[in-house]
Amino acid sequence: MRKKTKIKSKAKLKNQPLAKIKVIGVGGAGGNAVTRMNEGFIKGIDLIAVNTDIQDLDYTAAKKRIYIGKNLTKGLGTGMDPELGRKAAEESQAEIAEILDGADMVFLTAGFGGGTGTGALPVVAEIAKDMGILTVAVVTKPFVFEGYERMRIAEEGIMRTKDRVDTLITIPNDRIFSIINKNTSLTRAFEEIDEVLKNSVLGIAELITMPGIINIDFADVKAIISNAGSALIGAGIASGNERAINAANLAINSPLLEISINGAKRVLFSVSGHRDLKMSEINEIARLISEQVNSSAKIIFGAHHDRKLKKGELKVTLVAAGFNGELKRETGILPNLFISEVLPEKNEIKEDKDKERKKENKKEEKEKSDIWEIPTFLRKKKR
Repeated sequence: MRKKTKIKSKAKLKNQPLAKIKVIGVGGAGGNAVTRMNEGFIKGIDLIAVNTDIQDLDYTAAKKRIYIGKNLTKGLGTGMDPELGRKAAEESQAEIAEILDGADMVFLTAGFGGGTGTGALPVVAEIAKDMGILTVAVVTKPFVFEGYERMRIAEEGIMRTKDRVDTLITIPNDRIFSIINKNTSLTRAFEEIDEVLKNSVLGIAELITMPGIINIDFADVKAIISNAGSALIGAGIASGNERAINAANLAINSPLLEISINGAKRVLFSVSGHRDLKMSEINEIARLISEQVNSSAKIIFGAHHDRKLKKGELKVTLVAAGFNGELKRETGILPNLFISEVLPEKNEIKEDKDKERKKENKKEEKEKSDIWEIPTFLRKKKR
């Protein structure tokens, strides 16, 4: 009798359904992100592209493609009009609901500042939430040099998205300048941005699907990111004597994300390695993370062996959420157009300083400029 019971128990565990994850790229940038994610991705995760531009949609490598707003846009896109993008998604609600059906968790990605991504993604998110699906949006904000109008559209899109998703991750495109050089190709630069999305999805998927020494399941992930607002999802791999601390720091300090881990009230982290993974290393990582988050934070952790890692490597995957407001990370890159600088008192403009500014401006205008430099009209004036 006991032996028979054991066999039944094992069969049940083996056939236990895993959480179904879908990734949907909305608009041109979203479709490009899904295309880049298509190679070497986890089996069982659906990659889907949604667009109003039929030519752009045909270019994507997604296995499933949804052409929205057929009657409204005639397959020609939205011309940077988010209202048209919204209406296109609303016109195709039935098709969107159909592709979402069966998902436990969905990642939505788009480049905000245009028409389709900015307008349609909040609609897709709302449909997903209404269906009870755990919904995470990963969106990019335009480069500063793309101008005020695109940034305004993007910020409005973010405001509309916040209340329609469980978790929102924003990536300002300008932060790419902190990790590339002048010789980096355009394609490679956007691959780096898309890597944030890929790592977010992979990180969550691996947490859920990989059996562990200390296991993490979908319910744990849901407890951390459900109705969480802004979040940080990062991963770091390191080797050597300080691999635990180095991997943790890489997971915590993604230069492309807009927030830091400071003050997080919900944290989930997983440590993976080979048979040489030490308890002391897990303790080091836990201590580093706990020192930076809220003192009363809910922390869930897991550990497992990962054969995909090279010998001697250790990986830390981190999900942090539950922030009080948007905790922006200082990165020393291009300034945000829409954040006014608080000037010191007694900021009277004197004639001699004004002359100095004019001289400096003339000097700057003569300097050779390229795409990697801050446009003249955005440079901070020297005081």
